[in-house]
Amino acid sequence: MKIKFLGATGTVTGSKYLIATNKTKILIDCGLFQGYKNLRERNWQEFPFSIESIDAVVLTHAHLDHSGMVPLLYKFGYRGPIYCSEATFALCELLLPDSAHIQEEEAKFRNKHKFTKHNPAQPLYNLVTALNSLKLFKIIDFEQEVAINDIKFKLRSVGHILGAASVQIMDNEKSIIVSGDVGRPNDSVMPAPLPLDNCDCLLIESTYGNRLHEHDDSNEELAAIVNETAKRGGSILIPSFAIGRAQTIMFLLSELIKSKRITKLPIFLDSPMAIDASDIYCHFNKQHRLTADQCREMGAKIEYTRSVAASKELANLEYPHIIISASGMATGGRVLHHLRSFLPDHLSTVIMVGYQAGGTRGRKLLNGDKKIKIFGQDVDVKANIKEIDTLSAHADYQELIDWLKLSKSLSPKQVFIVHGEPDAADEFRLHLKDQLGWTATVPEYMSEYEV
Repeated sequence: MKIKFLGATGTVTGSKYLIATNKTKILIDCGLFQGYKNLRERNWQEFPFSIESIDAVVLTHAHLDHSGMVPLLYKFGYRGPIYCSEATFALCELLLPDSAHIQEEEAKFRNKHKFTKHNPAQPLYNLVTALNSLKLFKIIDFEQEVAINDIKFKLRSVGHILGAASVQIMDNEKSIIVSGDVGRPNDSVMPAPLPLDNCDCLLIESTYGNRLHEHDDSNEELAAIVNETAKRGGSILIPSFAIGRAQTIMFLLSELIKSKRITKLPIFLDSPMAIDASDIYCHFNKQHRLTADQCREMGAKIEYTRSVAASKELANLEYPHIIISASGMATGGRVLHHLRSFLPDHLSTVIMVGYQAGGTRGRKLLNGDKKIKIFGQDVDVKANIKEIDTLSAHADYQELIDWLKLSKSLSPKQVFIVHGEPDAADEFRLHLKDQLGWTATVPEYMSEYEV
């Protein structure tokens, strides 16, 4: 088998790996590039493979950096199967049309206000294309073995978000495991990732390959920030990934209110997709740690704002409140409008609760930038910018290594470190060498290797 690295190399976005034998080609993930402009421009380039040659696509999970280019694949002629877990499909039914809708709305907004260098601005793909691409999806169970020509593959749960999986691909001679995004052993919502089988080749993520998560209590951190902000009369904005982080934040706020550890403020979930995703989490209640009662309670304490009109009304609130809104890296969506209101206000707080890729507004805020460009205009940053690292859905480097140690028979001959920015990937390479004795490679974009 051969592997070609078409994304998630030198970056945490754009996950795509082409695995090929003499008879079969399978694309693992088909994600959007996000962050730096030179990465985002890859979304507009031709696919670096013949679409007609792809026999199947397999998705590790629903996040857009792993699934967001599926509609584009459909747009340019792909009509083969797209395999994923049941929960991943349910979430993609939300994410992909929402991605198209956001692109269409932002293109309209930019054209209306002339915040564009292109005339006119265009979406990468439209809503009709996103909906049509969903017809190609085929649901498979965890551990179900699927055969395509001379290749077999199966999914195994890795926590992170609902439906997330590693993928094991086998032909008659070799086996490859793609880790996908690996969750944490003690996540508030998701179960611990399951150990892996042995394989000849392992692709392992390295989002936090150079970092250890803080061991502080995320409840305490969140409670302190909420209470401090409310005391000075400010409001709180939490940019959040609509799937995974939004549900965790909702759960934690619900528990803090119930235990009377935070000032009771109005809480708004301003993301139609996050609202629907929360219902999906309740539906798949056997795939996470929350009880049915906890799912119901977290929704009861939060006001949902679905319509654009209701979202705009939030800007007129004159009393302390909390808004949870997508996207988590502030790359698009309704959160941009809220940031434009919140950032100039020294009384308010913006809390970052997930990984912020290089080049995103979220990373710039954490880096201390005093001005952030939103819709082509500079916005002053006077609000308090906070980060709660303990709420990440990604395992840190030690959690990843401890997880690999649980897979007692695992002894890959080749290890490739993916889905990490350069410093994180290279430091994780050293950690693997020091703790496991593994020699690993950090592949470059478009590089190809024989297994």
